[in-house]
Amino acid sequence: MARQGEDTTRVFVDCRYVRLGRHDGISRYTAGVVGELARLMPVELLIHDERQLVHLPDLPWHRISAPTSWREPFVAWQVRRLRPDVVFSPMQTMGSWGRNYRLVLTLHDLIYYRNPTPPRDLPWPVRLLWRLFHLAWWPQRVLLNRADAVVTVSATTAGLIAEKRLTRRPVTVVPNAAEPVPADEADVGREPRTGTLVYMGSFMPYKNVETLARAAALLPDHELHLLSRAPAGARERLTGLAGNGRLVFHDGVSDEEYRRLLRRATALVSASRDEGFGIPLVEAMLLGTPVVVSDIPVFREVAGEAGAFVPPEDAEGFADAVRALEEPGVWEKRSAAAVERASRFGWPRSAETLAALLRSL
Repeated sequence: MARQGEDTTRVFVDCRYVRLGRHDGISRYTAGVVGELARLMPVELLIHDERQLVHLPDLPWHRISAPTSWREPFVAWQVRRLRPDVVFSPMQTMGSWGRNYRLVLTLHDLIYYRNPTPPRDLPWPVRLLWRLFHLAWWPQRVLLNRADAVVTVSATTAGLIAEKRLTRRPVTVVPNAAEPVPADEADVGREPRTGTLVYMGSFMPYKNVETLARAAALLPDHELHLLSRAPAGARERLTGLAGNGRLVFHDGVSDEEYRRLLRRATALVSASRDEGFGIPLVEAMLLGTPVVVSDIPVFREVAGEAGAFVPPEDAEGFADAVRALEEPGVWEKRSAAAVERASRFGWPRSAETLAALLRSL
């Protein structure tokens, strides 16, 4: 029998999008939110592979089919046997046919309607369905309207959801956040600036890395470090655009190396044309690294007064914004503003917002 005041609601979090290797954006969002949510209310996990548990807190878990399985449209029949009261999924594609529990789905962004190329790591049948799904708005409306509530990660995306009339359900913003600095690095200070510019992100077309390469050609006294794994042909193409500019391809870095690069960087840069949030901005600002980024609404929302904003195709503008950081006192002022801005984003605050939503259901 439950004690008076004890929370007996069974809250399940769909953790099947947690990557087996390094996190991607949705994987990191899942792990970040669930760790703090579990401090606020009892939580149980849904996984499809026990290796996912390495990235997750020690909580009760249940194994069901993978989200890329043909059974996904009917996954609710597996979940309902576990008798949850409410299920939160960090994606919008979780099957809902036959459910008898409350369901909250997450729509991170609308990028793939404007940029239809699907992620390369998906199986080809899923890539085909991905393209078909994004040919029209109505499939998205069907999915979201079958939930009880919808979550998104930024006010910018919430505005787009309303503009496109994608759901009749209430939409709650549960922002993304950066991982906190590890305790053993808490006393590690910034290193002397070395002219390093850091780009953390993929090489998909909408990321517009070409503009950064062209800007590097105008900044021969800087190095542009591209941290993610570059696909075939990207290295040669970008090196050609950079001319005499210096590009450093890392093809993947550890979290520790990433933080080390940020601590000695002049700026984090991104010329992306479209984003749902922009976690690298918060990761950089948390360590006092200024950000020089494309002038898109969501980057304005995340970086605020701490950012320098440039039209996405303006390579000269990016070079000028980086050089402006060399003027007396400018870098120090922007660094302090970056730390203050980053303090507004954190998993505890996001989890509190999500917990309030789940309790309301």
